Amino acid sequence: MVMSRRQLIGSTAAISGATVGLAGLGATPAQAAGAPGTAVDPQVVIHRDDPRYAQLMLRSFNPRFISSPETVHLTYTAEQVRAAVEQAVGRGERITVRSGGHCLDNLVGDSAFRVLVDVSAMNQTWYDRRHRAFVVECGATLGQMYEQLYLGWKVTVPAGVCPPVGVGGHIVGGGYGPLSRKFGLSVDHLYGVEVVVVDRSGRARTIVATSRPDDPHRELWWAHTGGGGGNFGIVTKYLFRTPGATGDDPGKLLPTPPPTLLMTWVSYPWDGLTQEGFVRLVKNHNAWHAAHSAPGDPYEGLHSALHLNTEKEQFIFLEIRTDATMPDARKALDEYVAAVSAGVGVTPQVNTTDDLWLANATLEYPQTIPPRTKSKGGYLRKPLAERQIVELYRGLRDPAYKGQCLVYFAGYGGQVNAVGPNATAVPQRDSILKLWFSASWPDAADDEESVDWVRRFYQRVFADTGGMPVSNDRYDGCYINYPDIDSRDPAWNRSGVPWSTLYYKQSYPRLQRIKARYDPNDVFRHPLSIEPLAG
Repeated sequence: MVMSRRQLIGSTAAISGATVGLAGLGATPAQAAGAPGTAVDPQVVIHRDDPRYAQLMLRSFNPRFISSPETVHLTYTAEQVRAAVEQAVGRGERITVRSGGHCLDNLVGDSAFRVLVDVSAMNQTWYDRRHRAFVVECGATLGQMYEQLYLGWKVTVPAGVCPPVGVGGHIVGGGYGPLSRKFGLSVDHLYGVEVVVVDRSGRARTIVATSRPDDPHRELWWAHTGGGGGNFGIVTKYLFRTPGATGDDPGKLLPTPPPTLLMTWVSYPWDGLTQEGFVRLVKNHNAWHAAHSAPGDPYEGLHSALHLNTEKEQFIFLEIRTDATMPDARKALDEYVAAVSAGVGVTPQVNTTDDLWLANATLEYPQTIPPRTKSKGGYLRKPLAERQIVELYRGLRDPAYKGQCLVYFAGYGGQVNAVGPNATAVPQRDSILKLWFSASWPDAADDEESVDWVRRFYQRVFADTGGMPVSNDRYDGCYINYPDIDSRDPAWNRSGVPWSTLYYKQSYPRLQRIKARYDPNDVFRHPLSIEPLAG
């Protein structure tokens, strides 16, 4: 990735020790240097008759939900965001925000929204000496954040595996990725947020809320440690510093990633894989994580994801990233592959390369999944039961399904589980795996049939709890960054457990109180938004 002149000026100013964080968090280093895109530039406002409008509407991961607002605001500063919000509220227009454009369900692209605030141009990262924290603007992608933090200070935030995902929505939903077993969630390193909120009178204001015990807006910070995007306001900047980090050396205030990785792909052919072998593979994988997901486990530097593809894709993949500096890293990797592969009945192909961490973290994989998708997810506290694995086997071999489907088990636990369930707005703190179902297909004509297929597939897997992974000794609800509007529909959520409990558990009433204080008119809302607590 090539850094723009604006980004380069900002990084140079921060590295050289220039004063940053002017007027709170209002000015970036590039703005202080007079670079393009500063507060003196006019805000870009685009309407439907503008030829740029169609191009902007393409910025969506899931073309099932394409935005159609009357107005798009391309913003460069927090003040421009604030002004856009206040104008929209004054006109009585529904407003939404987009950073990376990777929302999986209809939370941003809903036709009810008349104003879209696109923050993708707000994408800088710098060190704020006054707050002793790194500032990451809301429009940065994960890849941009990784690159700027690592090249500038050799640090990182443990976050997602996909570089094009926007920081804006990813962080506030909790944020996890390949380094989470070793360093925890993204929000475990969140010191503060700058956020535009709207009071009861309709006035928009910009607030900096931090984790400091004496901060009058501390609850607003807490709400952004997993409360989900589009709920309380529009985040314009995130501030990161690891709790307990001391001193003024920026290089010691966030985790240092391993410089090199062992990147491994293990391929299991569907050809010759029996139901018994498939069940054994999933059981082996789940059992290993059940045994190695406690905080401080010797294998916390090893992260893997099991990709269960449909039979038509020919292979199942085990994707592994191993910290190459971990003691006996190759031995640990070999033992893990052997444990997962034992008794599967087919010979896997193993391909391992030595990767630089940054090159791996910013590598954008080619798009191989057809664009129209439907996703569902869940947390696992224990391995799936054999009955459920058999359902996976049958579903992934269903010849009637026209599209593709991926059932994805992501390694979890470790330092994620070292944090208490009330310390952040992410209450799921004793899980071993994240589970994600993603069905995909190319043609709009197949939408209804494909969505119905994955709904029924998921419901069969979780038939014992009414079609949803209701919190019990085996599951622990759902992840808001894998939003699923079906959780509100009693036709698909037959558990009797509200969607809000599935995602937020005991945190929900607290989130409702914060919502009522900072968004009393429910300006920021979507099909899975926090509902203000009445009274």
